Amino acid sequence: MIVRKNMGRASLILVTLVLGFCFAAYNLVTMVMHNRAISRWVEDDSNGGLFFDPVIRMPEDMRKPKNVKVPFHVALTATDAPYSKWQCRIMYYWYKKQKDLPGSEMGGFTRILHSGSPDNLMDEIPTVVVDPLPEGLDRGYIVLNRPWAFVQWLEKATIEEDYILMAEPDHIFISPLPNLGSGGFPAAYPFFYIKPAENEKLLRKFFPEEMGPVTNIDPIGNSPVIIKKDLLEKIAPTWMNVSLKMKDDPETDKAFGWVLEMYAYAVASALNGVQHILRKDFMLQPPWDFEIGKKFIIHYTYGCDYNMKGELTYGQIGEWRFDKRSFLRGPPPRNLSLPPPGVPESVVTLVKMVNEATANIPNWDDS
Repeated sequence: MIVRKNMGRASLILVTLVLGFCFAAYNLVTMVMHNRAISRWVEDDSNGGLFFDPVIRMPEDMRKPKNVKVPFHVALTATDAPYSKWQCRIMYYWYKKQKDLPGSEMGGFTRILHSGSPDNLMDEIPTVVVDPLPEGLDRGYIVLNRPWAFVQWLEKATIEEDYILMAEPDHIFISPLPNLGSGGFPAAYPFFYIKPAENEKLLRKFFPEEMGPVTNIDPIGNSPVIIKKDLLEKIAPTWMNVSLKMKDDPETDKAFGWVLEMYAYAVASALNGVQHILRKDFMLQPPWDFEIGKKFIIHYTYGCDYNMKGELTYGQIGEWRFDKRSFLRGPPPRNLSLPPPGVPESVVTLVKMVNEATANIPNWDDS
C-alpha cells in the first residue's frame, strides 16, 4: 500500500516535470521563431542573392487585405532652378503614365516648391509654394530646405490620402508602384553608404544612449519613403531640427557632407520610435544596378560613362555619357543617343524613358 502511494507520488512528480519541460521548450521555440521574424534573410532581386534585413517583420494584423487599395500621395520637393524643373517634368510625365495601371496605388501628386514664389510650371504640375529657410541658414546646402518644406506643406495642405511617398526630381517610375508601407511601418530604400554603426560617435550627439543602440537608426534617407501622414507629421519637425543641428556641428558636417540630411531623417525617425521596412526592390541606381528586374523607380543620381565597347569608364568622361549634371542650366535635348552595345539594361532603359518623356512634353525647351 505504501509502495503504491509512493509510486503515485513519483508519477505525479514525473508528469509535472515533463509538463514543465514542454512549457520551457515551447517558450524557447517561440522566442527563437520571434527572433527569426525580427532578423531575417530576404531575397534581393538585383543580384539573385540574399541580404540581411534587421527591420521588424510587418505584423500579420497590420497587413492590408488583398485587393484593397491603400493610395498614397506623391510629394516631390523641388526648386525653381532649370536643373530641378526639367527633372520634375520627366518625373511627373512617368507618374501620369503609371498611376492608373494595374498594381498602382498612386494617389494625388504635389510638387512642393521651396523657392518661395511661383514659377512657369504651376499649370503643368500640381504645386504648392512654400518658403525656403531664412537666407544663409542652409549655408549653400540646398537640400537642407527639404525638411522645412515638408513641415510647411503638412501644415497648410489638405491631403486626402493617409500615406505619403517622399520623392525626388531624379526619380522615374518604371512600373506601377503599390503602397509598400503599412500602419506604423513605413517602407524605405536602404542605402549602402548610410552606416549608423560606423558613425556611432557622431550620431550620439543627436541620438543619446538612453534612446537605445545606434542600430535603431535605419540605413535610409527620407526618399524614397512611403509613410503614414500622421507619422510624417511627428517626424518632420524633428528632422528639420536635427538637420540644422548637424549642419551647425563642424565635425558632423564634414563627415556626412552631401548625405547629412539623409542621416538627419534616419535619426529623427529613430527618435520618434519609428522603424522602416527595408525594400531593396524600391528602386535601382544606374550604372551600378544592371537589370530592371521587379524594381519600381530608377534613381539617376550617378553619371553613366562608357566607351564605345560598352565598358564603364566611371570617374572619366566616357565616349558616350548621360549625367544629369551636364544639364545644370537647361534641359537635355530631345532624342538623346542610345548607349553603345553591351551597356546594361538599366542605363538603356533610363535613356529611352527620358527620350519618351521629352518627345511628349510640350514646350520641352522651356524647362
